[in-house]
Amino acid sequence: MKLVILDGFAANPGDIPSDPLMQLHDADGRLVETVIYDRTSPEDVVPRAQGAEMVMTNKVVISREVMQQLPALRYIGVLATGYNVVDIDEAHRRGIVVTNIPAYSTSSVAQMVFAHLLHITHHVAEHAQAVRDGRWQSAPDFCFWDSPLLELAGLRLCIVGLGNIGQAVARIGQAMGMDVMAWSSKSENQLEVLGIRKAQTLEELFRQADVLSLHCPLTPETHHLICRETLAWMKPTAILINTGRGPLVDDAALAEALNDGRLYAAALDVLTQEPPRQGSPLISARNCFITPHIAWATRQARERLQETAIRNVEAFLHGQELNRV
Repeated sequence: MKLVILDGFAANPGDIPSDPLMQLHDADGRLVETVIYDRTSPEDVVPRAQGAEMVMTNKVVISREVMQQLPALRYIGVLATGYNVVDIDEAHRRGIVVTNIPAYSTSSVAQMVFAHLLHITHHVAEHAQAVRDGRWQSAPDFCFWDSPLLELAGLRLCIVGLGNIGQAVARIGQAMGMDVMAWSSKSENQLEVLGIRKAQTLEELFRQADVLSLHCPLTPETHHLICRETLAWMKPTAILINTGRGPLVDDAALAEALNDGRLYAAALDVLTQEPPRQGSPLISARNCFITPHIAWATRQARERLQETAIRNVEAFLHGQELNRV
């Protein structure tokens, strides 16, 4: 039995012991041959995975065409929660088991939402740099600030999608005194138990948002959820946060809204193209703060990811199912 990990570097650049991945055994006690590649280009997927019964991927695409060339393939483990990199219909048709890693990054992503939000509302890095530059030493008063300082308590936090991460963001917002509203498939009664008001329409949610945070899956219906029409519903004082999926946002429309002053600020951990090889209008947009898709990447979250990935494979090797999609 052979396992090939196509792009292991992002999840483990070397700070987490990979020994458990190298010590997997099948149901008969035989050691699994495990090969780990840091990165794999599209043209190398088939040659590297040829003959392997099991493959793990984070962002490397396993398409129908790839599966057609890998007759031995019986298992695909996605090293993420989202599994859009795999042609699920084709995998099911071929009887290939596909698993994912649910809920491993909930706390980390929720933490990043508020790291961005607190940065925007207090400008901590800019003021710390101003002190380092000697401006406090020469100030005529005991304090100074260069940008408006905003208090979160009393602001309305509006959340699109109330899964594990959305609920974690809601709890933190509530702890900071924010009024939380959500657009969710959950019932009004379910939300009421959580202390969250249910928006009746997306337009109502967007119009009432002081802070709008996106935590919904990427589907044909949510593609470019943030567009010229929906941005027009938002207050010019509102803050948009996207730690979900890049294509939830129309980059050009958001950049225009920021540059025209129709939206106060945006914080993004994801972009439509990653890395943004061709650039993005958002990189130079006014009050747009971008981090390189790292909300999920705390060491603790990546340790949970690896632990779950190993359990998923062990279950498959013993004829069981765990986190199958």
